[in-house]
Amino acid sequence: MWKFLFILMVGVVSSCHVGRFFIYNFADHSDYKKFPERAIKKEGESFTFDREIRAEPLVYPQSKFESFGHYLNENKTLSYAVIKNDTLVYEWYAKKYDETSTVTTFSLAKSLVSLLIGCAVDEGKIQSIDDPIRKYLPEMKADGTDKISIRHVLNMSSGFASNESYYNPFGEVAKFYYGRQLEKYVYDLEMDLEPGAMMRYKSSDTQILGLIIEAATGKKLADYMEEKFWSKMGMEYDASWSLDKKNGTEKAFCCLNAKTLDIAKFGKLLIQKGKWNGEQLISEEWLSNIYNPKRMFKGYSMQWWLYEDKDEAFVAQGILGQYLYINPNKKTIIVRFGKDWADIPWWSHFPKVAAYYN
Repeated sequence: MWKFLFILMVGVVSSCHVGRFFIYNFADHSDYKKFPERAIKKEGESFTFDREIRAEPLVYPQSKFESFGHYLNENKTLSYAVIKNDTLVYEWYAKKYDETSTVTTFSLAKSLVSLLIGCAVDEGKIQSIDDPIRKYLPEMKADGTDKISIRHVLNMSSGFASNESYYNPFGEVAKFYYGRQLEKYVYDLEMDLEPGAMMRYKSSDTQILGLIIEAATGKKLADYMEEKFWSKMGMEYDASWSLDKKNGTEKAFCCLNAKTLDIAKFGKLLIQKGKWNGEQLISEEWLSNIYNPKRMFKGYSMQWWLYEDKDEAFVAQGILGQYLYINPNKKTIIVRFGKDWADIPWWSHFPKVAAYYN
């Protein structure tokens, strides 16, 4: 009897997002193994960066660490790559990791979702980012949602009530991450601010973008990623996007699962202003929105984090310290994936490394 009750209790707990929060605990770099997924297939000949491995960047406390690799390892890094002028100049992987290892992007994926919105605009599937979100998602009925535009959502200023706590099992993030009804969660959102009033980071805004892409294009988010980028950018490996349930909805706000150097290729694409092998995969006009001097908010634009400096570098970043740093002026890309942020102030770290290889 007790055994039966225990099994029943485990089943009930694991069937809801709160139960899965306690079972899985905090987000982990190997979470891609826990969720159903939709495949993203590579096609054609693979592109590989030229390799000219140079001396390690001396941007760490050398009195405390034996090498830059030791520094990365002690600070919970899994993979780290620096690309300068299309050449891989530094590459490091933790023990049991290499270039074939899958990494979970977490919120780094948010920035890539914004590129897919750009593709849908370029195609005319989305007429304008000033369109109201209800044009594509009429299921959103909460008061005030008729005033929210795609632009508001792209800039994290939708006005939806926010609870971006990663430690609250009853909060929005836990529900979106561990729950199995993403569309319902989005349609149940309530507002507490006027759209555009302020930038307030929240995963629900990116999930809305994912649903808009699906509604506008008639394609699943992973399939659209495959069509627009993965099949055209010489990716070396297949990828996947985690789902809320089997055959369900992509977790657009996180959870694109890929290899380190394939993610770096998005940096190359953006440095080349949207071109790949002579084909304009995404318009230069769309990409100009990222570092638009008339952007809505300082330091953030179109799902990308910005450096407010002369280099005009920008970053896609995710929880646990997943980073894609792109510096167009120095033609430098840095990718870092980890188990945790650890003790490195990554935002000040990346410009030092970019300058070192200048």
